[in-house]
Amino acid sequence: MTQLIREIRASYAFVERNFNLVRRYWGWELVWLAYSIASTLSITYIGAGMEAISGVAVDTDYLILYLLIGTMVWRFLAIVFDNISEMIAWERWEDTIEYTFMAPITRFTHMMGQTVFSILYSFIFTAVILGVVALFFQLDLSEANLWGATVMLLAGSLSFIGLGIVASVLPLLFPERGAQMTHVIQAVFLLISGVYYPIQVLPAWMQPLARVSPATFVLEGMRATILEGASTHTLWPYLWPLLVAGVAAIPLGLWIFRLGERYAKRTGKLKRNG
Repeated sequence: MTQLIREIRASYAFVERNFNLVRRYWGWELVWLAYSIASTLSITYIGAGMEAISGVAVDTDYLILYLLIGTMVWRFLAIVFDNISEMIAWERWEDTIEYTFMAPITRFTHMMGQTVFSILYSFIFTAVILGVVALFFQLDLSEANLWGATVMLLAGSLSFIGLGIVASVLPLLFPERGAQMTHVIQAVFLLISGVYYPIQVLPAWMQPLARVSPATFVLEGMRATILEGASTHTLWPYLWPLLVAGVAAIPLGLWIFRLGERYAKRTGKLKRNG
């Protein structure tokens, strides 16, 4: 029991440290928040302007919600992925990587702290954006199953946590361009997951790839709960692939990270920035 409490406290230390970093670089956080709000509004206004663009009567309220769900869900998942995959880059930036890797804690404890911070930060960041967007659009969520939507987000987070841990190996092994390489992974998921369009419009050879993307199931489940008011117990077809992906990806990511950490220590890549 004492050991468990010690591990929980150690994990919380990383949560606290990361929030202190957010506070230290508050100017950058404001810039990123402003950019995210502008980007979200720009995409959502595409739905509002579709009738004027096409010259055909369409349900713009539906399109606005469709695009907004895709934008907000992707923003949430991308922030979780970024915060985990870029943790090595942040350690190098703060010049703490050697201290962190020499600390008498398990890597699982380290990752748990990073994961809890990522989810909390993503919820706060996404909620602020949604609050601002709600000032520009009249969003009718009276029929939405918000509890089911929350369950879908949390389930989707599991798989993206695992993917983020796997991607975090890239900055560890490639100090020069590893952080940028993680954005390539993110871009592929953005393309194939139906964030702004149904996956049926993708080329036939890409549609099977969409079906192995966890983001696809999160988005379909979220749209079912918000656009159609689907009850929580009907979400199982979307939930079980996410749970399986999370259960498989997190241990796999930890194992891959341990291998990468040993290699980086052996070859002197920890401290390098270029």
